[in-house]
Amino acid sequence: MNKEELIAKLKVIIKPYTANIKAYDNLTENTDFIKDLEINSANLVDIVLDIEESFDVVIDNADMERMLDVKTAVEIITTKLAAK
Repeated sequence: MNKEELIAKLKVIIKPYTANIKAYDNLTENTDFIKDLEINSANLVDIVLDIEESFDVVIDNADMERMLDVKTAVEIITTKLAAK
């Protein structure tokens, strides 16, 4: 799975939790989940759980705390997939 495919799959996961649709429509690697998409911290946990299920990976607490933007999420998911 290349980066573009991974981001497309990630967009589907985060869409239900996004408050700022305009920012979602313009999502890039630099998009911040909280500042740009206005996703609250409780929903970030749901997103991580959805990512674990969708990509069949386990994300530990340290990685979960770092997963605040698209770029970091992609890096963590890529690392977890490579370790499988």
